[in-house]
Amino acid sequence: MIEADNLSKRYGPLLAVDAVSFKAQPGEVLGFLGPNGAGKSSTMRMISGFLLPSSGSATIYGHDIVSDSIAAKARLGYLPEGAPLYGELSTEQFLRFVASARGMSRTERTGRINITLDRLSLREVAGQTIETLSKGYKRRVGLAAAILHEPSALILDEPTDGLDPNQKHEVRILIRELAKDRTILLSTHILEEVEALCTRVIIIARGKILADSTPAELLARSRYDRAVSIHVTDSIAARAALDGMPGVTGFEQNAIDGRLYVFTKTRSRSDEAIAERLRHRHVAFTDLRIERGRLDEVFRSITMPETKA
Repeated sequence: MIEADNLSKRYGPLLAVDAVSFKAQPGEVLGFLGPNGAGKSSTMRMISGFLLPSSGSATIYGHDIVSDSIAAKARLGYLPEGAPLYGELSTEQFLRFVASARGMSRTERTGRINITLDRLSLREVAGQTIETLSKGYKRRVGLAAAILHEPSALILDEPTDGLDPNQKHEVRILIRELAKDRTILLSTHILEEVEALCTRVIIIARGKILADSTPAELLARSRYDRAVSIHVTDSIAARAALDGMPGVTGFEQNAIDGRLYVFTKTRSRSDEAIAERLRHRHVAFTDLRIERGRLDEVFRSITMPETKA
C-alpha cells in the first residue's frame, strides 16, 4: 500500500502541505484533486522520495521512503508532471537505460521493454529520438518508464496530460488493468477522468485534506443530483405552476439551452409528479429528465466554500 502519516512540507514561511494522512490499498485507484498550489505535487513528490518532508513520514508497502528508500523505490513507479526525458536517446534506448538503472538482467530487460512498447503503443516510435516526439508520445514514454519494472505501487501526476482523446482512452484502459493488483495514486485536473478511473477521491486545498470519499458519494453532494430538468418554452409559467408544490425548493435556468432545473428536498423520484403538475396547469414541456450530480460544482463548493457554484 501507499501510506502518508502527517506529511508536512514548508518552503520557508509557507506551509505547503499540512499534516496530510491517508492510506491507499492494493486494487485502489486513489484520485488526488485540488486547485493549483493546493499541495498535490509536493505531497506526491514526498511520497515518491523526490522531496524530503519537513515532518511526518511515507511508506511504500511498509518501506519508509526516507530511511529505507531503495526498497521503497523498488516497489514504486512514478510519473511526475512534465517528466524529464533524455531527448537525444531513442525511445528504446531510453527504456534500456531505465531498465539497466533498475538492475534488470539483459534477458529480463529485453522482455520487459518489448511488453511495455506494445502496452503503450510505442512500437512505431521505438527507434525515434525522444526530442522529435509529440507531447503525447513523450507522455507515454514517461509512463512506460514508470511501469517498466512492474511496480506494486504507482504515483501518476497528470498521466493523460497532452494526449489526444484516443490516447487518453487507451491510457485509461491501461490504468484500470494495472489497478487490478496494484496501488495507484493519481493526480488529475480532468474531472471526467476521476469518474472514469478512481475508486476513491481525496480533495486537498491550502495543504489540507478537505474530503475523502468515493466519486459516487461526492456526486451525491451536488445540488444537481436528482434535480429535475425540463425544456420549456415559457419558464415563467412553469415556475408559477411548480412554485409552492410540496418538496420543491427552488429553480435555476440554464442561460445557454434554456433548460429549467427544479430542485427538491428529497432524493426520491419527483419527475412524474412534476410532469403531472405541468400537464394539469397546461404548461407545455419536453425532455423532462432526472439529472446526475456534477463533480465540478462539488469541487468548487469544497475548495472555495465562500463562493456559490
